[in-house]
Amino acid sequence: MLNELSLWEVKIDKNVFLIISIKMGILTKRDFTLLVGSDKMQTQGHLHKNVAVKYLMKRRRSVLMTKDKDKVEKLYNDLPKTISIVGKNVTHAYKVNWEREGKTDFEGSRFVFTMEEIATPEIPISP
Repeated sequence: MLNELSLWEVKIDKNVFLIISIKMGILTKRDFTLLVGSDKMQTQGHLHKNVAVKYLMKRRRSVLMTKDKDKVEKLYNDLPKTISIVGKNVTHAYKVNWEREGKTDFEGSRFVFTMEEIATPEIPISP
């Protein structure tokens, strides 16, 4: 089926292009801007949600690896509750729910998070 599609069809329909790219394994990394609170960070990734998960897993890992209980409390309280990923054309925002002990899929895991996509207004990025 992939051979039957013409190059013109791929350029016109972005959804078809994305599906073909994923199946062929040629989805390249793109530039994203992470907005967490008042912080802006430039990063690269494949999809908006994957970029958010990667960032949140790094933050989670820093809490897990800390031995000092006071510092763990401070890091846990500073974990982001919302995160926005700004791409070239589309912005996705997620509400992050942190749990100390998992109550869903991974019952015994510590510092589990779930993400829920929320509607976001257009966020202008200044150069």
